[in-house]
Amino acid sequence: MAETVRRAVVVGAGIGGLTAAVALHRRGWRVTVCERAPEPSATGAGIVLAPNALLAFEAIGFDVVRAAGTALPAAMGLRRPGGGWLHRADTAALAARYGSPPLAVYRPALAAGLAAALPRGVIRYGTPVTAVEPGPAAGPGGPRALRTPPARTAAARGPSPRTASAHGPAARPAFAVTPSGRASAARTPVVRTPAGDLAADVVIAADGIRSALRRQHFPDHPGLRYSGETAWRAVLPAAGLPEPDAAETWGRGERFGVVPLADGRVYVYATAVVERGFRPEDPRAELLARFGSWHAPVPELLARIRPAAVLQHDLYDLAAPLPCRHRGRIAWLGDAAHAMTPNLGQGGCQAIEDAVVLAHLLDGGDVPEALAAYGRARHARTDALRVRSRRAGRIASLAHPVAVAARDLALRATPARVARRAMDDLFDGFRLPPADRSG
Repeated sequence: MAETVRRAVVVGAGIGGLTAAVALHRRGWRVTVCERAPEPSATGAGIVLAPNALLAFEAIGFDVVRAAGTALPAAMGLRRPGGGWLHRADTAALAARYGSPPLAVYRPALAAGLAAALPRGVIRYGTPVTAVEPGPAAGPGGPRALRTPPARTAAARGPSPRTASAHGPAARPAFAVTPSGRASAARTPVVRTPAGDLAADVVIAADGIRSALRRQHFPDHPGLRYSGETAWRAVLPAAGLPEPDAAETWGRGERFGVVPLADGRVYVYATAVVERGFRPEDPRAELLARFGSWHAPVPELLARIRPAAVLQHDLYDLAAPLPCRHRGRIAWLGDAAHAMTPNLGQGGCQAIEDAVVLAHLLDGGDVPEALAAYGRARHARTDALRVRSRRAGRIASLAHPVAVAARDLALRATPARVARRAMDDLFDGFRLPPADRSG
């Protein structure tokens, strides 16, 4: 008798959602990815894939180098506005310790590489998910087949409808929930979209930092917390510049990052302590005023910025941990589950870890038990990093001259072995838990 093909619906085609889709597809699941955006993003910023994320990709057989390139900086670390180093590590030493150094890639290129690893039609752009509700009880044949919309081509896509739960009061949860998160576990979910309903054995909520599904199913959660900082990001050509090291420079309430990308360009970012919603009319002029006198190559890079190509976002994290990582047959991952500030460079990396661990646990096992195991495997690590990233941001954004001087002195005085142990928790923390193969 042929084995029943299990179905997964992934909500969101970001890095975490696409990684989950690839991991499940390679384990024999029939996957559908619903993405509200009408098409893949043609612009974006960089993402630094730390050794833990690279190890997670290796676990599912995804070749990041083929998707994004191989160029690596000679060193990485922290600097002062005058150019002196507060901390510096050679990438060769990182490779020897962790198997590979961090690899910075262009986010749209990574997303395109993941999408290319999926069959045609799996990703349905212009398909917002308006709700996930309990459907019929699961039987031996799997979920009942519902009307499922065909994949939409770029020519056929119209304007993306607004997700019903994206604004206004939070909707009531569609599942009756117990404190453990076991909500109607025997009932397979139905994913509502304007184009039709989708049946699934499992739904993966990877719909980002402002997750509508998180608001729908956790209406009492306090939501997001503003960090007090805004961030500007851009990707620039590097032709004619000396090859830069990867570095973040800390000033007084301001930071500037320079990250060589694997495709030969340079990803730059800057942060400043400002009121929420601050938006200068000319971002290039604002950045020049703040950082134009800092060490090379910061002024040279700022001169290459096109204001229209600068992305600006205020920085938020989740105000408190979710009470659980799943409800019924819905699991949350990435920013939807544990949004964190970018101060450790682990937001995207943890989404990748989430996706790989979740697919690993779902491989052949009972879905409700696998989702419970996923929560146990991921909660402590991701929440500890969320809190640690918040604390790191407070230190990095210090503005008082005395506090900044004390911070910089402490960083320079930190022994290399202590700094390595701090990185060990980040870079050497990915593990695949034992999976139930009884299903």
